[in-house]
Amino acid sequence: MKLPQSDIAMVVSLLVLGVSVTDSAFAQYPVKPVRIIVSVAAGGAPDLAARAIAPGLTKALGQAFVVENRGGANGNIAGQTVAQAPADGYTLLLAPDSLVVINRNLYKKLPFDPVKDLAPVASIIRNQFVLAVHPSLPAKTLAEFIDYARKAKPPIAYASAGNGSQHQFLMEMLKARAGIEMLHVPYKGGAPAVASVVAGDTLAAFSGGPSTAPHVKAGTLRVLASSGTRRAVIMPEVPVVGETFPGYEGIVWSGIWVPAGTPEAIIRRLHAEINTVLAETEIRDLFRKSGGSEPFITTPTEFADIMRRDTEKYLKIISDLKMTAEN
Repeated sequence: MKLPQSDIAMVVSLLVLGVSVTDSAFAQYPVKPVRIIVSVAAGGAPDLAARAIAPGLTKALGQAFVVENRGGANGNIAGQTVAQAPADGYTLLLAPDSLVVINRNLYKKLPFDPVKDLAPVASIIRNQFVLAVHPSLPAKTLAEFIDYARKAKPPIAYASAGNGSQHQFLMEMLKARAGIEMLHVPYKGGAPAVASVVAGDTLAAFSGGPSTAPHVKAGTLRVLASSGTRRAVIMPEVPVVGETFPGYEGIVWSGIWVPAGTPEAIIRRLHAEINTVLAETEIRDLFRKSGGSEPFITTPTEFADIMRRDTEKYLKIISDLKMTAEN
């Protein structure tokens, strides 16, 4: 049936009006406070990053960006919370890379799909980890640590931010390269893991600078090595693990995601505003002073490529080391 010209004109007008109203609603975003759900406990690099960028986003967008910590299960608790939230741009997830590039291939069962149920917005921060030990341990170098661990009966207990966390992966990679046994003790974030080493409940951990730096300065932790491809500018005296085991490296990053289905216009605006905040000298200096982290600014295409590359990288490690985990 052919519609009269008047009806066609009315339909077109309604469609244009609908697009205009929708664009106007997106242009006004946000109209209420926005939650940033952080997948680790307070004190870790992702938490630091969230609290660093929240004021800038609040100023730029005119609504409060409120940080909430939901640690546990290597980010799966926070991830599920955001995946099941309304796809309206008012619930953001700030989490380490492991949530998206590791968990999907490591956990036997997840309550959500990190790839299908979350949409990437922006990369935020990157850093290398350090191998820190309790000062009661006689080891002063990585070689001495490996020798001590090889002879220890029972095995040394090491802490991590949870099953499947980068903290665990880096230690398991070291164990495999060095041929040593250690006992894994998972916690609900990097800060609690580091606290356990400081207390002597565990004796070693790979962790980020923000969680480790204050304790190293206080003498309650000793750093033996770092996980980067080159020595950190703030710790030039600390060797990288790769100097002992060529090819070993671990650069850790965090990003922001929203529930799948969030309007693309909102994602684009968040991406642009986040990158503007990250480019500020004040943010860069804050990241560096807190433990050698760096703002991690990428385009959407670059961010997607990094996630794809790291997923393939860790899938191979999971397969080679026959790793698995449960919530």
